[in-house]
Amino acid sequence: MTENPTDRWLAPGEPPPFTQHNLTGASPCVLLCDHASNRVPQRLNALGLPASELERHIAWDIGIRGVALQLSQLLDAPLFVSGYSRLVIDCNRPLSSPGSIAETSDGTVIAANQGLTAQERAERAAVFFHPYHDAIRALLDQRQAEGRPTLLFSVHSFTDQFGGQRRPWHVGLAYHRDRRVGPALIEALRRDPALCVGDNEPYAVSDASDYAIPVHGERRELPCALVEIRQDLLADEPSQHLWAGRLAEALRTVLPGILLPAAPRIAS
Repeated sequence: MTENPTDRWLAPGEPPPFTQHNLTGASPCVLLCDHASNRVPQRLNALGLPASELERHIAWDIGIRGVALQLSQLLDAPLFVSGYSRLVIDCNRPLSSPGSIAETSDGTVIAANQGLTAQERAERAAVFFHPYHDAIRALLDQRQAEGRPTLLFSVHSFTDQFGGQRRPWHVGLAYHRDRRVGPALIEALRRDPALCVGDNEPYAVSDASDYAIPVHGERRELPCALVEIRQDLLADEPSQHLWAGRLAEALRTVLPGILLPAAPRIAS
């Protein structure tokens, strides 16, 4: 019998590599939360880092898990949530990317990620990356077979300070070839004059830097986008619920126009 690599990597009582919520939800939205956790499997001994480093933005998207769970409830939408730190392996990076298993992040050396062999990298992918994306793929396949319209929406957060600079955006929408969702949500959110809304800021989506939107969204020609919310605005549960409500309202506003049969296809 072939040994399950997850059994070697995760001790009894450790949570699974990912969780899935509300898979039968009625919403056309399918939500992804790739950087929800800063947990590191016991086997990796905190990656050789002090606890203070694992609390930083380098290990996870602070505050975003609460937003994602609340948004799933508000929209009645399926949600996939990664269970371990992006420093173990980043579920939103191509496996060929240097950021897939980062050796350094924002000035911090990740001791346990130095000089990994191809086999060691493949094992992490087999446990933490592939099962997460296989589950997403299975749901999208099912929805396609059933003829259900789908909008793929990936939720992230970003640090308010980076490279010694204060970031002015409260929220940003990132997109690439598919331009049906990002610009429409930017317009909807900018109706609130108090919000500074980034257009492909502080990050843009690309094939080199992202996995979920190019692979699960654009390859299927699904309307898709990624949202980034500034982390200092997600400090507590009420703040997370506030942002989930904002996103739910914006998505409800734009969905009818995006999912009409005449909606434009992916730009060439």
